[in-house]
Amino acid sequence: MGGKNSTASTRIPDSRYNPSHPMPQRRLDRKYSKISDNYETLDQVTSALAKAGLESSNLIVGIDFTKSNEWTGKKSFNGRSLHSIGPLQNPYEEAISIIGKTLAAFDEDNLIPCFGFGDASTHDENVFSFYPDSRSCQGFEDVLRRYREIVPHLKLSGPTSFAPIIETAIATVEESGGQYHVLLIIADGQVTSVDTKHGQFSSQERKTIDAIVKASYYPLSIVLVGVGDGPWYMMKEFDDNIPSRAFDNLQFVNFTDIMSKNMDPLRKQTEFALTALMEIPLQYQATLQLGLSGVRTGYSPSITPLPPPCGERLVNPNVHQYYPNEMPTSSNTVCPVCYTRQKDMAFSCGHQVSF
Repeated sequence: MGGKNSTASTRIPDSRYNPSHPMPQRRLDRKYSKISDNYETLDQVTSALAKAGLESSNLIVGIDFTKSNEWTGKKSFNGRSLHSIGPLQNPYEEAISIIGKTLAAFDEDNLIPCFGFGDASTHDENVFSFYPDSRSCQGFEDVLRRYREIVPHLKLSGPTSFAPIIETAIATVEESGGQYHVLLIIADGQVTSVDTKHGQFSSQERKTIDAIVKASYYPLSIVLVGVGDGPWYMMKEFDDNIPSRAFDNLQFVNFTDIMSKNMDPLRKQTEFALTALMEIPLQYQATLQLGLSGVRTGYSPSITPLPPPCGERLVNPNVHQYYPNEMPTSSNTVCPVCYTRQKDMAFSCGHQVSF
């Protein structure tokens, strides 16, 4: 998945992408043709990927470690933290396994860059790599192994923003010489939106939308998988309605809805993989038609991934195993900025936020 040789030339996208463009209102315009969900079986998706000329999957994985993971499994994961580690796979592990197995047939070098975001070390500003030297994981089995090793060391935090992981994925594409990549983001909830008026976006939402638009000028597809109880209404708006993109580069999948269906487990896995990947062939074709593949832009990333939390930052290994009584109430609500200290009208957590 990275490190393959390719012919690269210089392309400057600034004339097409302007990060200071006016932000859309919440009722977003439809200014492009949405790629239709027009495949019915996983075999059709696999065949279409091959016919479109996609020979390697170049997967990138980003995992949400925000504090809301502690309570958004109340209905869908028997009240446990969505990052709870046990004998059975949690929703994050399930999603990684299914997508990893599905894309394995298109993998050449078996390397998967993996990153976490939203914990106490990154908040909404950075990501951490799964390895201290920022090397890629070797196959989805290694992704799962490192995930299980890292989780006990994490302090879940926030707020939620997808901008850092998308910016990191863009940098990965650039480093590869413009090879086509698929960014798999697995998250438990929406981008943080605190006290925003109707028709306005939070800072995290604005940066996320900007990053999605920017990513559409690179050979990069984004698959956003929602785990846990949601809500997901803004994620669906991101998927269907963000204007001003070079191509429709985002697919949202509600993992919980699919996996809670009353059907055979293998059928549910197939439906999830199909829903997540059915738009990849046409998205890949779009990157070729737009001349986005195989070129360098000269982009210099503003984000340098941190090492994974470990060693002196070790916290209680059971910190991730929370139950419904940890869910915030009117008398126990965490600060929406840091997600680590209790919200207080006197700003005792140190963040001056109006409520």
